[in-house]
Amino acid sequence: MAFVDIPVDQLPTYPGKTPRPEGFDAFWDAGISEMAALDPQLELIPASFQTPFAECFDMWWTGMQGARIHAKLLRPRKQGTEIAAPSPAVLMFHGYYGSSGDWQDKLGYVAAGFTVAAMDVRGQGGLSEDPGVITGPTIRGHMLRGIEGPPEGLLFRNVFLDTAQMARIVMAMPGVDETRVGALGGSQGGGLSVACAALEPRVCRVAPAVPFLSDYQQSWELDLSSAGDGYGEIKQYFRNFDPLHQRETEIFTKLGHIDTQHLAQRIRAEVLMSVGLRDVTCPPSTIYAVFNKITSKKEIVVYPDFGHEPQPGFLDRTFQFMMGL
Repeated sequence: MAFVDIPVDQLPTYPGKTPRPEGFDAFWDAGISEMAALDPQLELIPASFQTPFAECFDMWWTGMQGARIHAKLLRPRKQGTEIAAPSPAVLMFHGYYGSSGDWQDKLGYVAAGFTVAAMDVRGQGGLSEDPGVITGPTIRGHMLRGIEGPPEGLLFRNVFLDTAQMARIVMAMPGVDETRVGALGGSQGGGLSVACAALEPRVCRVAPAVPFLSDYQQSWELDLSSAGDGYGEIKQYFRNFDPLHQRETEIFTKLGHIDTQHLAQRIRAEVLMSVGLRDVTCPPSTIYAVFNKITSKKEIVVYPDFGHEPQPGFLDRTFQFMMGL
């Protein structure tokens, strides 16, 4: 088959290329401590969308930098006065520039007895705020937002911590069994599910589909994405702000702070991951850079003829995987 990346037989041993910054674990330990000290000021507002078997809420909490973060929360509707046993939960994360989407595609999990929380990434297509930049929505450039300052100012530091904060909020809810919580998502959502499981190690199952946000230097060197899409933002940054690449090492080392391959070793969850060998948006090697560093029980499902697109059967497989919680 034609390769879009390194040869397939090299993928299972590919070590990744983006530098792991000195003090990486201390950087994230400090972030977790800062996040844990916040008062989330949780609000659950009944949504206009409801069903006979699911209670639906707009969930709001206060995250890093005082941002109000939004998620859709769905949980099984109580029947009568009987107190139900604590049930599992699943955390959902969406693709780049997107949002938590509609309510209806979460209902299968609720019907199976799960609480579901689907987060809007700050500053993207949903309702969550990005107060570190401007008031109101933004769309592009999130990967490099904050690159000119210290790594603590990187937008995705806050986004990663938002995922862990949501996990903690859901785990503390009445009726949720904190020992039976999973995370899932595709593309950016896949990367965020990896970050969530790494920063909140009580997450016990994670299913990232074609995960984004890994091995930034390898993605830039492969040069497969268009300039304004996904990893192509890196090339556009250099073209605009460092055309001679005088700061190349600095930039990639700073991006290493938000590279999920370096977080992967913190995961304790069982992992089910997917990869498309013709993916030019999230090249296979960048996905294996994450997968190869995971030390917990793991499986990767390989789609040889698929790119960055829905993969037949993987959502069904993910659902059955989460049923094991």
